[in-house]
Amino acid sequence: MHIKRGKLMDIFTDFYIFITGTILGSFFNVVGLRLPKNIPFTTSRSACPHCSTLLQARDLIPLFSYLISKGKCRHCKHSISMAYPLVELITGVLFLVAYINLGLSWDLLGALLLISLGVIVTVSDISYMLIPNKLLLFFAGSFIIYRTIHPLQPWYDSIYGALAGFTIIFMIILLSKGGMGAGDMKLLGTLGILLGWKLTLLTLFLATLIGTVVSLTLLGFKVIGRKDPFPFGPSIILAAVICYLFGFDLLRLYYDAFFL
Repeated sequence: MHIKRGKLMDIFTDFYIFITGTILGSFFNVVGLRLPKNIPFTTSRSACPHCSTLLQARDLIPLFSYLISKGKCRHCKHSISMAYPLVELITGVLFLVAYINLGLSWDLLGALLLISLGVIVTVSDISYMLIPNKLLLFFAGSFIIYRTIHPLQPWYDSIYGALAGFTIIFMIILLSKGGMGAGDMKLLGTLGILLGWKLTLLTLFLATLIGTVVSLTLLGFKVIGRKDPFPFGPSIILAAVICYLFGFDLLRLYYDAFFL
């Protein structure tokens, strides 16, 4: 079967983007697990969490190492958490979805920054119910630089977005006396720099829907109890990714349905 050069290059690029995502996903997982505990993630080598044996290069190939080892440490044979390959796979898929929708563009760079922040936040918030300030400061700076190079129209929409994200959740915390966390407030404020005020408000709306569905599902299956804390950061991140990729299409559908 003959494949045209253009088609072959598309397949190669898709594969490259996906593999890059899985490799970075492995790194993001390490950052999400270590940063909240102030454990170095650039100089300290990875080790088995059960027997503490240092991992070799063949143990660190995204997805494949887990499959080849059948989900067990080569040394102590203890089961390895499914979270590791899952984070790698999700990151790879999200990178690929962003590329398919945006192509090689400035918008793609913004999407990859958002996904990178999102994966680390999700790992950290699920593992420790914590979104590190150092992480948010780093990505706030990255978003500011990105929006300076590739600004929203108008440019000050980034300022409005940051203010909207921060202020709304601050008011929710104030009125509910702790119904949400300060980490969520700072996260949505950071995302507002990238998204602008309209998509920031849509992100909060979708995050509330996603969080409600997920929490009710977990309650229904008795994974969590009614008084157990529930990490809201992953819901905000998922909503932000949806809004970044499809937000204005969703807003147009809303306007067409209710105002025409």
